[in-house]
Amino acid sequence: MKCFKSVREETLFPRYAKKPFHPDVLSHNMDQSGVLLWVKAEPFIVGALQVPPPSKFSLHYLRKIATYVRTRATEGAYPRLYWSTWRHIACGKLQLAKDLAWLYFEIFDSLSARTPEARLEWSEVLSNCMSEDEVEKQRNRLSVDTLQFLLFLYIQQLNKVSLRTSLIGEEWPSPKSRSQSPDLTEKSNCHNKNWNDYSHQAFVSDHLSDLLELLLDPEQLTTSFHSTHTSLVSREAVVALSFLIEGTVSTTRKIYPLHELALWQPLHAESGFSKISKTFSFYKLEAWLRACLTGNPFGTSACLKSGKKLAWAHQVEGTTKRAKIACNTHMAPRMHRMVVMSQVYKQTLAKSSDTLVGAHVKIHRCNESFIYLLSPLRSVTIEKCRNSTFVLGPVETALHLHSCDNVKVIAVCHRLSISSTTGDTTEIPGGLPSAYQKALGQREQKIQIWQKTVKEARLTKDQRKQFQVLVENKFYEWLINTGHRQQLDSLVPPAAGSKQAAG
Repeated sequence: MKCFKSVREETLFPRYAKKPFHPDVLSHNMDQSGVLLWVKAEPFIVGALQVPPPSKFSLHYLRKIATYVRTRATEGAYPRLYWSTWRHIACGKLQLAKDLAWLYFEIFDSLSARTPEARLEWSEVLSNCMSEDEVEKQRNRLSVDTLQFLLFLYIQQLNKVSLRTSLIGEEWPSPKSRSQSPDLTEKSNCHNKNWNDYSHQAFVSDHLSDLLELLLDPEQLTTSFHSTHTSLVSREAVVALSFLIEGTVSTTRKIYPLHELALWQPLHAESGFSKISKTFSFYKLEAWLRACLTGNPFGTSACLKSGKKLAWAHQVEGTTKRAKIACNTHMAPRMHRMVVMSQVYKQTLAKSSDTLVGAHVKIHRCNESFIYLLSPLRSVTIEKCRNSTFVLGPVETALHLHSCDNVKVIAVCHRLSISSTTGDTTEIPGGLPSAYQKALGQREQKIQIWQKTVKEARLTKDQRKQFQVLVENKFYEWLINTGHRQQLDSLVPPAAGSKQAAG
């Protein structure tokens, strides 16, 4: 059996899900067609925070966590990881703030299949809590799949900034970063790794060995946490890897999680599964995965290349710009729906459509427009937009704004994140971080005590002058001792006769 590396999406999934599919078709076609595997988009679009991850999410620490949780199976750590145990690991061992630990736990939980009714019930339970202790009591009831959560923590490395690759021009902040992902402008200028399915595939392919080793039982690893030529991968580990990888047989239309394909009888020789040990050979499994990995037929690239073009917006008179909107909903199953729109210029666009329901939406380079997307959405990213207003239906997971200027967004969402955006407002969205708020309160308290002390001293006018000179002298000494004097001196403009070049 061969695993084909390049297949056109439109021939792979023509008019997807229009015909019923019977499981027997898979075994019938297995000896005639190749298995195609791809990296799922949602864990990266929704799950990977668009910031560099904490340093403690490195492979070194994640391997230690992987071993630790297995030794605490009876304490709510494996195979289900409870919030109380993760809080202990994250705060006690990784030295993360509790709010940050909860953020990652909650994001991963939002990726799980749960009905809107169940999520609403959970939100109502939390809203009825009268104290932090009650909130923690409710959170302690939550658990996630341990192995999948480890993979989730590892893929946060997607947005890790490497100084080395930055210097050679392959990663931010280089403006000419290499990218294979086409944009709606037919240029390779899509730098958002969360939406770049080529980045997803490259990330998993480049780190496949690490991902598999992270899932191995401790006895299958060396003392340095590496695999050997005899290492065996459990079925549970391959089930966990289905969090990132899925696939199909090239002549069928049904999508299977990775573990169902890997466990299918005709594929045992390639995937390395042994009926006797009920495990997979590490190196056979890795080789099979590498051979079968191909582009995501439901990713951004496929949507732009072969997706349906929508005429929701029109040519604007007197300008060469044309709105470009594409979707894959005519061929993609519900959990893979995607809508991408770009360059909507000086228009009002309003839609409530089944095309949008449950879709991941990316709005890119829209300017001076009013855009109303009033259907329930899975996630939304608004990027490089200016002088525009966006009114959105309920966003089930994340709403992310990046590199925007003077935009107004009206939405209900589970999570809001803003980066490189100028957010004209009388308050900080989301409030101040607790540590910053605490430090600010302490500083204000010191100022109030100082002012009160000076007022109660009842100094005369001459005493006030002497006191002011004393304070200024002490402040000057502090500037010199701390090296801050140079910063103030550089703020003084040069004299008119200065030889310093005008800038």
